[in-house]
Amino acid sequence: MTRLFSILFVFVTPMAFATEEVASVDNIQQFASLIRWSGVFFSLLIVAATWLLLKFINSMVESVGSQFVQYRMLLQKLQSFLQFFIYMTAGLMVFMLSFRINDHILALIGGTLAVSVGFALKDLAASFIAGMTVMIDRPFQVGDRVTFEGNYGDIIAIGLRSVRMRTLNDDIITIPNNKFLNEVTVSGNYGALDMQVVIPFYVGMNEDITLARDLIQEAASSSRYIHLPKPVTVLVKQTITDNYLAIQLTCKAYVVDTAYEKLFETDITLRVMQEFKKHGILPPRIAVQSES
Repeated sequence: MTRLFSILFVFVTPMAFATEEVASVDNIQQFASLIRWSGVFFSLLIVAATWLLLKFINSMVESVGSQFVQYRMLLQKLQSFLQFFIYMTAGLMVFMLSFRINDHILALIGGTLAVSVGFALKDLAASFIAGMTVMIDRPFQVGDRVTFEGNYGDIIAIGLRSVRMRTLNDDIITIPNNKFLNEVTVSGNYGALDMQVVIPFYVGMNEDITLARDLIQEAASSSRYIHLPKPVTVLVKQTITDNYLAIQLTCKAYVVDTAYEKLFETDITLRVMQEFKKHGILPPRIAVQSES
């Protein structure tokens, strides 16, 4: 009986492998028949043309935005929507040119999408849905200066999968869209070109607080980066720390363009420090405990 099974195994095994090879060849041939090879070449041309078009649009927006600063926000928003339209149009054209649309290709696409969304592409699908939510809900816009998870910078692109941020150190950060559904995002200007800048100053308890406040007010109002239609406010409060008592004067002023935020802060700080030195206004003294 054992010998009989061995003989059957010797004959059946090659037949099984042969059947699998024939089925594999049939699947490859069936898949190859769905591809329109004459359209693959044109699809490559469309991909190349799309890439060149996006590069041209990006360079035009940067060039025009640098010359006409007042239209920079609008141009960046239009660029974001135009890129989305170009991606969708190019993808549809490539698909229509490269495949023969029939029942087999539709069944293949349907099965692939079902498996992908359910398993391999669940994170991508979540980012896609979150991207649509971000575009509709608009917690921030392209060009906004935002704070997200400890990162601070400008939103330069809002895509279907991710959002790109340029930090003040000129680093590009890519953030998946689904992150914005559960985290807090702080927008400093929310679509406007100007933005409030908060600069704290500290003076000693015995200094002329009224004079210090007036000097800060004057320094901020005379800065070349100030946005004068909005008010300049200087708030005063006493602060207590472990080592010293001090008076904190907080300057709140609006910079004319978010791109000049740090230059604005530096300009005001230098002016205030110079005026404090001229008028003899001293910083708080740290109380040093004597050793026993």
